[in-house]
Amino acid sequence: MSLAPYVRILGRGPGRSRSLTQAEAAEAMEIILTGQPAPEAVGALLMLLRMKGETAEELAGFVAAARTRIGWSGTAPALDWPSYAAGRTRGLPRFLLAAKIVARAGFPVLLHGWNSHQQNNASVRAALGPLGIGKAGSVAEASDMLAAGQIAYVPLEQMSEPLFALLRLRDDLGLRSCINTVLRMLNPGVAGASVQGVFHPTYRETQTQAALLLGDRAASVIKGGGGEFEVHPGKALEAYGLRNGQVWHDSFAATWAKTQKLNEGPTEPGHLSALWDGAVSDPFAEAVVLRTAALALGTLGVADPHRLSIDIWRNRHQQAAA
Repeated sequence: MSLAPYVRILGRGPGRSRSLTQAEAAEAMEIILTGQPAPEAVGALLMLLRMKGETAEELAGFVAAARTRIGWSGTAPALDWPSYAAGRTRGLPRFLLAAKIVARAGFPVLLHGWNSHQQNNASVRAALGPLGIGKAGSVAEASDMLAAGQIAYVPLEQMSEPLFALLRLRDDLGLRSCINTVLRMLNPGVAGASVQGVFHPTYRETQTQAALLLGDRAASVIKGGGGEFEVHPGKALEAYGLRNGQVWHDSFAATWAKTQKLNEGPTEPGHLSALWDGAVSDPFAEAVVLRTAALALGTLGVADPHRLSIDIWRNRHQQAAA
């Protein structure tokens, strides 16, 4: 199986090259995920796409093929929550507390990801254990965890070795590729709703259009903290996505008057668990968590997501652990 036909489509030169159709992109990704194409062809395809800029049709085709390849079965999540930011400019992953709020509201949450530059105490994975979020060793185990506890995290390398290998091509190519975006849109459990954080604002509308082509029903895409789905309360927010299968856009005003960066403050993951347990108070972190949770719950169709977020946060110690 060869990628040559698809490389030719993209690389014929001015006036002759064109973008891939959604069907062609799906075919190309199916071939790539078999592991059979020459690595030079895979790199050429990804870099040609980077040079011209991937289209919504190309992203939709790649995502559809990747979802099929993973073949999720068992308990489906209500909300898909990807985490693939590099982590250079962010601090503790406060969005994990927001995900716990969503799970407490009765919506099973699937977290998945890889954060290449954040393998330290402030990393997403380091915070999972202290927060009681299980790390699955496979897609099947993640499904079982969702059935038992309503929230689970599955590492990309456990979910799909071929996709993990594609992501790590950045180490060889020196540049990101559309795989970063594909993974944010992956929604491997085909949840009814998804939240996505991006670093570059232009991707918000492209990912929205790709989700529409995929037939997704609900999604929220924001320029989040460090590229994660995390709302900074001190900044105005433009959110894009889908509601009931239709394109959606909304604006949210800042709610935090002080100037503060997300990477300021405590860096130990134990701070997050202490915050959840009520052992410490951190008003800024709470504002981040509540605004993030509210947008996630709104994506799920909750009528008054902000009020529900506050209620769950205030009563979190009186409920069984999520």
